[in-house]
Amino acid sequence: MSTVTRRNLLRGGLAAGLGTAALSGCSIADDGSSGGGSSGGGTTVTVRLWDDTVQPAYEKSFEAFRAKNPGITPKIEMVPWASYWDKLPADVAGGTLPDVLWVNSSNFGVYVDSGTFLNVGEELPDAVGGWQKTVVDQYTRKGSLWGVPQLSDAIGLFYNRQLVQAAGVDPSILTWNPAGTGDTFLPAAKALTRTEGARTQYGFNAAYDLQAIFYDFVGSNGGRWQADDDTYVFGDDPKSVEAMQYVVDLINRDKVSPSAADTNDNGDFSRDQFTQGTMALFQSGTYNLKNVADGAQFEWGIAPGLTGPAGRVLVTNGIVAVGNAKTKDKDAALKVLEWLGSEEGAAPIGAEGAAFPAVTAAQQSYLDYWKGKGVDVQPFLDAAAATDVMPAPHGPRAQTGQSAADEVLKEVFLGRIPVAQGMKQAQDAANAAIRG
Repeated sequence: MSTVTRRNLLRGGLAAGLGTAALSGCSIADDGSSGGGSSGGGTTVTVRLWDDTVQPAYEKSFEAFRAKNPGITPKIEMVPWASYWDKLPADVAGGTLPDVLWVNSSNFGVYVDSGTFLNVGEELPDAVGGWQKTVVDQYTRKGSLWGVPQLSDAIGLFYNRQLVQAAGVDPSILTWNPAGTGDTFLPAAKALTRTEGARTQYGFNAAYDLQAIFYDFVGSNGGRWQADDDTYVFGDDPKSVEAMQYVVDLINRDKVSPSAADTNDNGDFSRDQFTQGTMALFQSGTYNLKNVADGAQFEWGIAPGLTGPAGRVLVTNGIVAVGNAKTKDKDAALKVLEWLGSEEGAAPIGAEGAAFPAVTAAQQSYLDYWKGKGVDVQPFLDAAAATDVMPAPHGPRAQTGQSAADEVLKEVFLGRIPVAQGMKQAQDAANAAIRG
């Protein structure tokens, strides 16, 4: 399972992830609530994840937990992404929700509003200060935090060292500007794009990629995607339209990026071009770090994400562990949640290099792991610590809204609908969808 599909949760409002782990059985308590039951004098707390590549780190963490809490046994339940979000509402309706489970931002607000999750801000107030602020903000609703931050995505710019050196490009100082003033990025992307026979070397990965590309361009141009009341405003916002026009032009006018016909429905296309040595600059996130490290057979590095007229304003996205408000043993579930939010509980995640912990004290373990592999991931840590960020999709029907916008915006990227017209049309479709 590629890491781009397991944690790139903002791409189009949905991830296309396909898990490989088998669906395990859920522990059902006598009263119909899931997990939290007693067995042999102890309590089992079921913890549901969708990512089997992170499972070994969680197993290691829970070994240490059991040593300190012998009466509580966390039990991991793997549910593949392909069925995760279909199973969730069925479990809520049927009273079979696990005690603790991962959720993402697109499938979060509706369950908070219906009272499904424990109020972490009230239950674990002393722990909140140790968690990455952008993830805390992302999962704060109605004035309180509803999940324990687990993983965080941050955006950076992967680059092919040989290609950028040959073109005389410094990837660490690239700035884009739709007005053209001071734009060093577009000339660099053009210099890095070349075609020899049937082989094309692309300069950059402009694509219909919400998390790695167009949200970051919109934010770096001072634009807005949603208002505080969850409604979509991107089609009426000149800065957002201007930023999207710049991105679409990179594909259809400037030809420095692959065709949208190749990338609209294949989130791995650009990544594969980069790892095969046919793309020089690849803006992406921590979720693709292991893919690049495993696939690239050339020298590469990571620079900060692109800077725009409003500065470097990138998306940070997180995953949280939430508690079932109807768990049979609330105290045990809270002990597990508190552990997952501690340095000791989160350190195995970073130490394995498989994911970037959202527990700030554990992030050094991630840096140390990749430093041992000869990779400097400091740009990712800097992006995660930034306070000026582009807010991730929010609202109880964010997934529904973005899905409605997708159909139109993909046509915009294909060049079939003018950008301004398409963004207004997509905005109206998204707002109609969230109104139901």
